[in-house]
Amino acid sequence: MNPPNPFQAIRAIDYTVIFVRDMAAMRRFYEGVLGLPLVRELSPGWIEYRIGGNTLALARPGRTAGDVPTPQGSASLQLAFKVSPPEVDACAAELVRHGVALVEPPTNQSFGHRTLFFRDPDGNLLEVYAEI
Repeated sequence: MNPPNPFQAIRAIDYTVIFVRDMAAMRRFYEGVLGLPLVRELSPGWIEYRIGGNTLALARPGRTAGDVPTPQGSASLQLAFKVSPPEVDACAAELVRHGVALVEPPTNQSFGHRTLFFRDPDGNLLEVYAEI
């Protein structure tokens, strides 16, 4: 019999970190376009937003990750933000109002989601979706 895996104690993802290339542009986007409330700024290289019960942090790679930044034009992650069905279209209109190009406009998917895809200034793929 195998001993219990200690990682089975994990109950939630507490925070997600996006390693950024351009902190100023990313901050303008997440605060100004998406309207996420700033929770705290631990340093010029680390800021946090609260989304529901989770924290989304924007950080410059450094102390723990000396990785080379993801090349321009390449997404390093995809985030999906859940909303109600009418809010998908409202979010699309707000993005367009801010001059953000939509990768895919609001679309009803065969698997029961209404989705909207766009990119942040660093090229990460973002999704707003609702269950329909």
